[in-house]
Amino acid sequence: MDSKIWLSSPHMGGREQHYINQAFDSNWIAPLGPNVDGFESDLEQSLSNKVQIAALSSGTAAIHLGLKVLGVSKGDEVICQSKTFSASVNPILYLGASPVFVDSELDTWNLCPMLLKKAIQDRIAKGKKPKAIIAVHLYGMPYKVTEIHEIADQYNIPVLEDSAEALGSSYKSQPCGTFGKVAALSFNGNKIITTSGGGALCCPTNEIKNKIIHWSTQSRDKGVSYLHSEIGYNYRMSNILAGIGRGQMEVLKERVNARRRVFDFYKSELNNIKAITFLEEPEGYFSNRWLTTILLDSYDTREELRLALNEDNIESRPLWKPMHQQPVFKNYPSYINGNSDALFERGLCLPSGSNLTNIDLNRVTKNIKSYFSVC
Repeated sequence: MDSKIWLSSPHMGGREQHYINQAFDSNWIAPLGPNVDGFESDLEQSLSNKVQIAALSSGTAAIHLGLKVLGVSKGDEVICQSKTFSASVNPILYLGASPVFVDSELDTWNLCPMLLKKAIQDRIAKGKKPKAIIAVHLYGMPYKVTEIHEIADQYNIPVLEDSAEALGSSYKSQPCGTFGKVAALSFNGNKIITTSGGGALCCPTNEIKNKIIHWSTQSRDKGVSYLHSEIGYNYRMSNILAGIGRGQMEVLKERVNARRRVFDFYKSELNNIKAITFLEEPEGYFSNRWLTTILLDSYDTREELRLALNEDNIESRPLWKPMHQQPVFKNYPSYINGNSDALFERGLCLPSGSNLTNIDLNRVTKNIKSYFSVC
């Protein structure tokens, strides 16, 4: 059997080992040190110095502490995009709050402004004004920033921007990760850049950044005594992982360009197959194309194609299953128009890694073309 083609595997840039060696040579192994400071600075520069960065252990940790800094607590409700990965939602429950799911529009597959407004009005009428909104840049495609934030501002509800999949994406030339009151980034192994495991919270001020760092290091008060005035978490990124991140940041633009080339290759090779459609960038949107996604004409076609690719050792996967369909979240309110359900039924993520070779890409498209030639 041919070698495995992964959906989105880590891609090292070459300088990661340099920063890791520096950490070992200086014995900075703890969750602080020059690499942590340097990685945060690199990220701030990539986001046009519009935010302050707190490097954390995961994107999930970033969403957790982001909601906490927005004042979300037990008994609150938080509106969350239904078309996302469960890590967007789980931190709501960590804080004792409840999610309220809102469906997608079809231009970007993200949070629908009309349904968002309807949900806010309905929750207020029921005596539960939402405490925050989690809006996701799905697969690197920015959500409708202008419309979503106009609604959020109208009702004075802060937006937590889930930019876990969108580092390198932008809306009207402004980087994703700089629109929300706070924003979460992820550097998981399959992301556009990786620190193996890791994330960050984008903060509007240095004061909030310092608060996040305090919480993420067990909320230990200053002084020689181990004094704790509030609950903390073990969420800070280590100097070793930050070293990987520093090496990765040196090639971020190249990684984005490579992923966009993968999308362009698939579109060029498969655009004549009537059963396949691609998500285009609306005017003013720039997607990092973290994953290239396609829509098929039916659930059966999607599954048959996925299994056919798997037979040739090619990894693909359905689009995220909507949160309102998840058994663990079945009892929470949802405002649904059917779009995320249909996207899940027909959508497929194709191998999209920046380290894919032309041989890999040709093998994927050859399999897809072969499948449709016999249907």
